[in-house]
Amino acid sequence: MGRARLGPWAAGGGGRAATPADPLRYPPAPSMRFFEYESRAIVAKAGIPVTKHGFAKTAEDARRLAEEIGGPVVIKSQVLTGGRMKAGGVQFADTPDEAERQAEHVLNLEIGGHMPRGVLVDSRAAVKHEYYAGVVWDGIRKQPVMLFSDMGGIDIEEVAEKHPDHVARGHFSTLRPFSEWQAKQVIASLGITGSALNRLTPILARMAWLFLQYDMTLAEVNPLGELKDGNFVALDAHMDMENEARLRQQALLHELGVGDDETRQAREPTPFELAGEQVDAQDHRGVAGNVTEFDGNLGLVIGAGGGSLTLFDAVRAHGGRPANYCEIGGNPSVRKACGLTKLVLSKPGVDKIAVMMSIVSNTRVDIVARGVIKACLELGHDPAEKIAIFRIPGAWEEEGFKILKRYGVDYADRAVSLHEAARRAVEKIQGPAGDGAARPEQFRQTTAEVGSEKDV
Repeated sequence: MGRARLGPWAAGGGGRAATPADPLRYPPAPSMRFFEYESRAIVAKAGIPVTKHGFAKTAEDARRLAEEIGGPVVIKSQVLTGGRMKAGGVQFADTPDEAERQAEHVLNLEIGGHMPRGVLVDSRAAVKHEYYAGVVWDGIRKQPVMLFSDMGGIDIEEVAEKHPDHVARGHFSTLRPFSEWQAKQVIASLGITGSALNRLTPILARMAWLFLQYDMTLAEVNPLGELKDGNFVALDAHMDMENEARLRQQALLHELGVGDDETRQAREPTPFELAGEQVDAQDHRGVAGNVTEFDGNLGLVIGAGGGSLTLFDAVRAHGGRPANYCEIGGNPSVRKACGLTKLVLSKPGVDKIAVMMSIVSNTRVDIVARGVIKACLELGHDPAEKIAIFRIPGAWEEEGFKILKRYGVDYADRAVSLHEAARRAVEKIQGPAGDGAARPEQFRQTTAEVGSEKDV
């Protein structure tokens, strides 16, 4: 099932979600993803009921597990990507022999560029109704938010978009003690009462507990099945953990058998993303990398921590199509700023770039300005045509703006909000195209005039 990708609908106060989420994926957060069989173990560790299941690496093991379960089973491919059902990675079996045959097929099935680590052999439960229960991090409120829906089994964002009155949410503090009453409020806001409410409340409360206890960025059970006897059981689970928490959570990771060298990325990096890592590795000064590739026409050179995510969202909110996500900041060198800009400008389909950051006094505006203009010149572009907007307030701001003005680049100071800067950039790329005529007297100057490596 689809993982929750926190969108604007998760922000705000408690109660029902009012605004649908944008289905486009956000840039991936730096987190470590767990396989479903590992997520099931974490859920069970938190005291949430799970169906009888087991993990198998061979078809023979799958047969043995099916015999132990003693009934119809589901064979699920264990890959760190979505789309298992559509790709044929989820199969059903009524007998151990059939379970062995299906497992043999699934174990040799590549899904999204991933070969399965194994298969989950799960008992088929007699489910009366499916729910969704999860906790994700709200970057806007800087708090975790509980999500609950009485329409489980499908992508929670699809539910939020098409049936927003069926998604409830409630933020909670990471500092103050958590109360089950908070979880009960969220569930009850959907009109759930009686025995169902009393049985669901501790499940959502335990999801909130494990989210905090294990430094998760995502913890969800989808679907959460209501059985015919009125009990509830987790039929599927997904967990993502903060990468920085790996040392702190070593006991859990060792218990699950997660190796120290496992990166746990959902997909292999593209050549564009690998090139971004090489740019960032050029020297130790600042950051100019963490690139994620998207299919758009507006290249982004953005930064300032959470400001980069805000800017990415702002571009999309104004109808723009980002060609990439990246991070720049911490006072990178001219060389790194130039390298990142050249990489983005060289991406097929990129028409213009937007260079934007929040207020960060430690990053010299003139150095970033030199880097992006140098990249334009070395690629034979007019900076005034290729840079849709330059909005970086910070140190040496006046000197940086003088450089930009010299090349006719549209720049904005801190009086212009991040959202307004994003709007202007999108307007530039969606508006009528210029005549494209080169102005050699304006931009075909030597890179020495822009800034050499001695200026870093």
